[in-house]
Amino acid sequence: MMKSFVQKFPSTALLLLITFTFFASCKKDTNEDMTKESAMYTKTDIEAPLAAKIPRELSIHGDLRVDNYYWLNDRENPDVIAYLTAENAYKDEMLSHTKAFQEKLFEELKGRIKEEDQSVPYKKNGYWYITRYEQGQEYPIYSRKRETLEAPEAIMLNVNELAKSYDYYNVAGLSVSPDNKLLAYGEDTLSRRIYTIRFKNMETGELLPDMIPGVQGDIAWASDNKTVFYTAKDLQTLRGYKIMKHRLGTPVSQDVEIFNEKDETFNVYVYRSKSDKYLIIASSTTLSQEYRILEADKPDAAFRIFQPRVRELEYSIDHFGDKFYIRTNLDAKNFRLMETSEAATAKENWRELIPHREDVLLEDMEIFKNYLVLSERKNGITQLRVRPWAGGEHYIAFPEEAYVAYTAMNPEFDTDLLRIGYQSMTTPASTYDYNMQSKAFNLLKQQEVLGGFSADDYQTERVYVSARDGARVPVSIVYKKGVQKNGRAPLLLYGYGSYGASMEPYFSSARLSLLNRGFIYAIAHIRGGEEMGRYWYEEGKLLNKKNTFTDFIDCAEWLLANNYTNKDKLFAMGGSAGGLLMGAVVNMRPDLWKGIVAAVPFVDVVTTMLDESIPLTTFEFDEWGNPKNKEYYDYMKSYSPYDNVEAKDYPAMLVTTGLHDSQVQYWEPAKWVAKMRELKTDKNPLLLHTNMEAGHGGASGRFRALKETAMQYAFLLDLAGKNEEFLN
Repeated sequence: MMKSFVQKFPSTALLLLITFTFFASCKKDTNEDMTKESAMYTKTDIEAPLAAKIPRELSIHGDLRVDNYYWLNDRENPDVIAYLTAENAYKDEMLSHTKAFQEKLFEELKGRIKEEDQSVPYKKNGYWYITRYEQGQEYPIYSRKRETLEAPEAIMLNVNELAKSYDYYNVAGLSVSPDNKLLAYGEDTLSRRIYTIRFKNMETGELLPDMIPGVQGDIAWASDNKTVFYTAKDLQTLRGYKIMKHRLGTPVSQDVEIFNEKDETFNVYVYRSKSDKYLIIASSTTLSQEYRILEADKPDAAFRIFQPRVRELEYSIDHFGDKFYIRTNLDAKNFRLMETSEAATAKENWRELIPHREDVLLEDMEIFKNYLVLSERKNGITQLRVRPWAGGEHYIAFPEEAYVAYTAMNPEFDTDLLRIGYQSMTTPASTYDYNMQSKAFNLLKQQEVLGGFSADDYQTERVYVSARDGARVPVSIVYKKGVQKNGRAPLLLYGYGSYGASMEPYFSSARLSLLNRGFIYAIAHIRGGEEMGRYWYEEGKLLNKKNTFTDFIDCAEWLLANNYTNKDKLFAMGGSAGGLLMGAVVNMRPDLWKGIVAAVPFVDVVTTMLDESIPLTTFEFDEWGNPKNKEYYDYMKSYSPYDNVEAKDYPAMLVTTGLHDSQVQYWEPAKWVAKMRELKTDKNPLLLHTNMEAGHGGASGRFRALKETAMQYAFLLDLAGKNEEFLN
């Protein structure tokens, strides 16, 4: 007897049409091992929800688009909630045969995590700061110890207690006053990244009555211990748009506006320099930055502009002694390092310290009393360069070909020790103190992976794929030793390729659940990221965006041609802008993939970028283009996943979203699934999962988030016929 969602979710004002979706019976795998086909293909008695079609005409540049699912853009509409709930129920039914397997995976993922754990302490202003977790608890406990690690622990925040009354809870921006007596922090209880700032007396444990709602989560303390600067958010667009000054003990209504960023393409925030001498207001967009500075001991004085904004001039600043240090792209595509005096900060006064290099991207700097440490990216890998002010320099030597290395918490200036983080696809996250004088490493902690993990059981590779235009695309690969490259192994290819964000060859204990079942995992370092320098980013954005998609496809075809997998075992995954990647490649080459996981995917590119009321739109014109310009509109429309859904076969797909997502609104993936379900000609599973309590980052808590990972892995493993197979 057919199971009806109509009975469970009756329509209100708008009828949610229901149709039958019949899936093909089991088919045999093309490989010799004849893996079992997913039971999802046999569930022909389950009705798939189809959203009502209500045409909405959208016209610009003389071009008419008809959006039948525009009406889903209203989370207050009960019919929208009914549709999302129906999709969740359908997804649950289609994956019901994996329910026990999902639980098994969840326990497996959780079982690798050391539940009672803590971070490596760091010292600042006389206190050692620690983040720790207790057995069975979802959230961190923030604590500190005065002067020595043997001192009694003082609990700053127990987030487990704070989160008890909420389905979602997140703390951000913890900041202690200069006199160490007060703690400021932001709390988000909806997952929209709209915070309320709270203040706690660290001596009495009492919360102050001061509460500042509708803001970003972080603040900057003035030196008087009673004045704070914070960023107010536009509650519609979620843009940080003005800096306010609050004096503790006074009504928030009396807070003073310090700076209002009128340009809607810019986001604004405030912070305090590592030297503690300056308060800094940053206005930032994709291609330009502008800073304002003020001595932290003069909170009632006026900020002054460091260097006025100039279109396509990017720079960031840090302070030490009597100088500012500036990382900038001024006449330097891959950035260079400059210095200037405190008194003369305009760019005509900048003096070069580290020159531009065509093959090296200058990413970051860390300043110490006796050293300058530079983070530089070459051939896709970050290198750490130690440069003593007294002369001489060296690069820190790491043992692996592909790895992730970065400077960690380094709040102290007068030290020879550099706190660094290190990991690779086989080496768990490790924290070291590196002596910049003796070059000695001291391992402080390595992520403990429970369950018998040994790095020696896994193999990594770094290959370069020639894209169709000749670009060499790095691909990082990991698999369990013993897996043969004979075309039979299932393979998951991951990608992002936007915003200049470099995808690192990082370690994941969760990923072991795939590797231990014979999966090969690969990261395609495609254009749009910054792995190969600033050029790599610029060749994958704006009117070059399609390079991102073709690079990913070319990497997939290389993996197929070199017998890492076959088309019936090739899977792809990406999230957010990586979800856009998934939408584009599944439209361009649907035949390549056995299955796709698209997490919080940005797929309705044209409509979103035309709507300046949607969060993030205005200050992303330099990333995607402004479709009010016909050239960008036409180009965007040519790859926008939602606009290019066609009547053709698509692979099996799992699409995830969060109802309160502040970055990619839930209706983008919902509309995309609705349109694909209407038009697709195949009988492959198409599932939509909406987390009704969470946003862009998914569920809060270190274990609850693993539930969604377990669901995604169960979907992939089930399609690969490995839902009961272990290679441990």
